[in-house]
Amino acid sequence: MSSKYSLTEGLYLYPTPAGAYYAVSSLETDKPRQFLRKLLQQLQTPALTIENLQYLMDQEDEQKCLESLHHCQKLHWIQGLDSAVEYPNGPLEDILPGLLGKVTENGKVLLADNQGFYLATHGVPHEVAEELSALSAEIATVHERRSGLLINNMGLKSHAWSIVDVFGNSEVGFWPLFISNNRFVIAVYGIPHFNQPEFVSLVWALTIRYATKK
Repeated sequence: MSSKYSLTEGLYLYPTPAGAYYAVSSLETDKPRQFLRKLLQQLQTPALTIENLQYLMDQEDEQKCLESLHHCQKLHWIQGLDSAVEYPNGPLEDILPGLLGKVTENGKVLLADNQGFYLATHGVPHEVAEELSALSAEIATVHERRSGLLINNMGLKSHAWSIVDVFGNSEVGFWPLFISNNRFVIAVYGIPHFNQPEFVSLVWALTIRYATKK
C-alpha cells in the first residue's frame, strides 16, 4: 500500500519554539520527544530526507517515520527551513544573555543550573540573580518531593512554578529545562515569550553543550 504522505524536497528540519519547549519541558520520554531531542543534538539542521528521518527517529519503517513527522507537524513542533542553519556557536557566556533577553516581555530573565547557580542573566542585578537562582533550586527540590501528589493525584503536568501578585498574575516564573541529566531553570519576570525563535536557539545551544549523545 502506498503512503499518503510525501516529503517536500529542498527543506531542512528545525524545531519550532513549541517543539523545542516540548523536547525539554519534562523528563518523560516518548517518540516525538526523542525525535526532537536528537534533532537538537545535530550541529546543523539536517535535510528533510527519509534517511535522515530514519536516523533521527531510530525507526527503519518509512511509513512510520512519515506518520510521526506528520504528527509533529500537526502539533506545530517541527518546521521546514529553505536553507540549512548551524547551531549557535560560541562561548555560552557570550551568546546566552542576548538569547535570554528575547524570551521575556520586559527583558528581565536568568538561567540557573540545578545547584542554584546562574549561568547567564539579562536585566537582573548580580545580587538578585544569586537569590533567584538559589530559590529555583529550592523550588525544584520541593517539586520533586511532591511530584507524586501534583502529577498523579491532582493531574498537574507542568513543572513550572510562579510567584504571583494579588490578581494571580505571575511576577516571577520558574520554568525548568531538562537536557539529558541536567536540569536548568529559566526565571522570568512577567510573561515569558517562549514562542520566539531565540528560544529554539537557546535550547539548541544548551543541548549541544550538555546533552549526552547516543
